[in-house]
Amino acid sequence: KRCKFAQNFITMNQLPSDPAMLFSFLNMKLRDNYSSLDELCDDLDIDRAKLEQKMLEYGWEYNPSANKFW
Repeated sequence: KRCKFAQNFITMNQLPSDPAMLFSFLNMKLRDNYSSLDELCDDLDIDRAKLEQKMLEYGWEYNPSANKFW
């Protein structure tokens, strides 16, 4: 499956390792390119459960009504 933003293709292992950078990266992608976390994860082929667990470890959770982590 080719993602619609192929030039920005990224895997789970390539996500920013710094918590603040990851937070900013995800929220920027959600704001600018995706209407939901499911859409982002499907398009970038990222496991949503693993991503949400990683973000919870950093103290952030996804809010679907705001379409962002906080």
